[in-house]
Amino acid sequence: MTASPLRPLLHTRILSLALNLPGPAALLRCRDLGAQCTKLEPPPASGHTSADPMATYCPPAYAALHEGIEVVHAHLKTEAGQAVLAEQLERTDVLMTSFRPSALLKLGLQWDALHARYPRLSLVRIVGAPGERAEEPGHDLTYLAEAGLVTHNTLPSTLYADMGGALLASEAVLQVQLARAASGTGACVEVALSDAAAWLAHPRHWGLTAPDGEVGGAHAGYQVYECADTRVAVAALEPHFTARLFLAAGLPADADPRAPSTRNGIAAYLRTQSADDLNMLAHTQDIPLHTLPRG
Repeated sequence: MTASPLRPLLHTRILSLALNLPGPAALLRCRDLGAQCTKLEPPPASGHTSADPMATYCPPAYAALHEGIEVVHAHLKTEAGQAVLAEQLERTDVLMTSFRPSALLKLGLQWDALHARYPRLSLVRIVGAPGERAEEPGHDLTYLAEAGLVTHNTLPSTLYADMGGALLASEAVLQVQLARAASGTGACVEVALSDAAAWLAHPRHWGLTAPDGEVGGAHAGYQVYECADTRVAVAALEPHFTARLFLAAGLPADADPRAPSTRNGIAAYLRTQSADDLNMLAHTQDIPLHTLPRG
């Protein structure tokens, strides 16, 4: 991950109560933007290093997500924990949470109460689904399914809604800081993981990645093919890239990229080429492709 050279959140203090992936990933992005980031976790159980489930089911992810993040432990359902939280909030610019609204209410962290006590504090509230649906249970997979992004029985290759939601949350931090600079008071922004999934799904709903779309399988220059010793992802979509690929394969430069005969010709050619051959072709002919492990 490359840190922003602008560091627009320099001198901004962010406190996160969010566990698992979206909140910590958003906090990490804010750190890269220059913020001073603290995460408040419950005290870990005996024999555990953290109360965050991520530390148990994927320790490398937890370590990466918390590099450069100060971690403070406090049990928010106790008076002592509330005192730690209050001390932190006194010097915090933005609070980030990932609790359901009912849990925030029980902890006294609903927006109206927070705003009354800390007028300059902003709140970025990460939820699963927006508005009245914020109490519904859900996870990355269900939000992707709702958005139409689970199209077969294989699990998605990454956690798109969680990571997309993290980007929306870090964007929300920038929004509330800009709003406070203008008004002098804090603001509240709700970020829904289902909205992140819906945003990522737009290309499919527009038809771009549908089976008959240009980047969904219809264009012979935008495919994953078998080659002699591995696989290759070919992204020769623009006409000049397409023409170079077609000529390399012995096809007319103006062949119809949607014709089955064109795709068969490209596939036959690539099956004769090794990964080294194709990497050289990409370099010498300026064709966008990337060789992949077989599998």
